[in-house]
Amino acid sequence: MGRAWIVVILGLLAAASVHAVEVHDVRLWRAPDHTRIVFDLTGPAEHRLIVLENPGRIVLDIERTSLRAAVDGLSLDDTPVARIRSGIREGRNLRVVLDMTAEVEPRSFALQANAQAGDRLVLDLYDKSVQPVAAAKKSVRQAADARRDIIVAIDAGHGGEDPGALGPRRLREKDVVLAIAKEVAALFAAEPGFKPTLIRTGDYYISLRGRRDLARQQQADLFVSIHADAFKRKEAYGASVYALSTRGATSTAASYLAQRENAADLVGGVSLSDKDDVLAGVLADLSMTSTLDASLKVGDTVLRRVDGVAKLHKRQVEQAGFAVLKSPDIPSILVETGFISNPGESQKLASHSYQRRMARAIHAGIRDWFMAHPPSGTLIAWQRQSGGRQYTIARGDTLSGIAQRFNVRLSDLKSHNGISDSRILVGQTLLIPTT
Repeated sequence: MGRAWIVVILGLLAAASVHAVEVHDVRLWRAPDHTRIVFDLTGPAEHRLIVLENPGRIVLDIERTSLRAAVDGLSLDDTPVARIRSGIREGRNLRVVLDMTAEVEPRSFALQANAQAGDRLVLDLYDKSVQPVAAAKKSVRQAADARRDIIVAIDAGHGGEDPGALGPRRLREKDVVLAIAKEVAALFAAEPGFKPTLIRTGDYYISLRGRRDLARQQQADLFVSIHADAFKRKEAYGASVYALSTRGATSTAASYLAQRENAADLVGGVSLSDKDDVLAGVLADLSMTSTLDASLKVGDTVLRRVDGVAKLHKRQVEQAGFAVLKSPDIPSILVETGFISNPGESQKLASHSYQRRMARAIHAGIRDWFMAHPPSGTLIAWQRQSGGRQYTIARGDTLSGIAQRFNVRLSDLKSHNGISDSRILVGQTLLIPTT
């Protein structure tokens, strides 16, 4: 080969290596306290973050990288970013400039490719004006007599850049479970004596530990995480309820699903170690506390309600090492509403009517548990202690018949139990108002 050809080949190789990496997609999500921008890369790349003032700008320099994705189509509504510009610096480095409308605290980090996603560069813009989330005061009704509401933390799994499992026709788990979670919250919001708090209110990412922390900030009495997962075989079907296991999974499916759910932090860019000293110490003694026992019992109550809506994968509460359930002081359960990878169940999960039915089952199961075991200091506990009678609905019962039996007005019976229509379920516990 002649010297001229060698020079040409070396020149072509040098030109190809100028931009060794490409940004093939850019995605943006708005969370309550920050804005996340994710750059999907074809390979790893070094980067540098620069903050400039007057006017406020954030500059991201990515070495030996070119932009092959459009940034002008990103929706910047409700974000502190006014405009995103880009260009090539020094002939080889990509420079992305964000024109800001508000002061933020930027953080950037690179994520290596893994089984869930390719190489990414993540830019988080944390709002500086956001006030810290105040812990919920457990005296919602009246502070004087401490008849507080029971606080239920409802967690819609996944979100943002983490879509969760994908079903036929690109049905995304994160969308299905958020719809169900909102239905559950609406049911509890209309229920006297209960106060729901949604862990995720929109399409954005929260780490598994962050979900637990939000529930703790709200001083929740129960944490319920809602999912619709996938399995290796599309024939797998059925709803399930899980509690934490500190030893091992109760089945192969439970172990597989826990691994999948825990991998959500790989997608979101959080270390899976998740073993801070305090939590590790408490988890060692978790089986000696009432938290896990309560989780199993409330899980069983929910499972019996779900059995009336969906076929069950297992007829008992299963256990596995779900990271999102590792709250040492809050009873926590995870509800798998079905396998989104199963074509038949996926079609049901996409239906608003089925989502509402599943939500009603989850709500009824949690309500059944707390009506029978209300935390001290709550309105429900006060009603039980103040001589309020209880009645467990049997087959053939009607609300009007129960009201007549106990000589109370039907409207008072419905109002006392947060019932808006006349539907009741066998096994449901009613509080009978005092006359």
